[in-house]
Amino acid sequence: MERLTAQEEEIMQLVWTLGPCTVREIVDRMARPKPPYTTVASVVGNLKGKGYVAQSRKGNTYLYSPAIAENEYKSKFMSGFVRDYFRNSFKEMVSFFAKDEKLSPQDLQDIITEIEKGGK
Repeated sequence: MERLTAQEEEIMQLVWTLGPCTVREIVDRMARPKPPYTTVASVVGNLKGKGYVAQSRKGNTYLYSPAIAENEYKSKFMSGFVRDYFRNSFKEMVSFFAKDEKLSPQDLQDIITEIEKGGK
């Protein structure tokens, strides 16, 4: 799975949120200043080429739908992130954020609770 650029990821987030949608609907949901329609259409075309979105025709317009689930992308992205920056150790990643005070002791306890519940 090819990694997405920041612009591709922003548009993919909207496609995941909207479900089947047109390029116009994507542009309308983007923050100001909105990029040109043609730029968004080009990025959607790139996402289609990479296999992230599927295209279908409705009347005289195209609808774009996620071809990959958001959770699947997150899982692959995070696995790559941990592999590349934390020597493939989720423990090292959590430790990094705890030491950098990005995670509080309560956050860590919540993570432990979630892990314990996940096995049941």
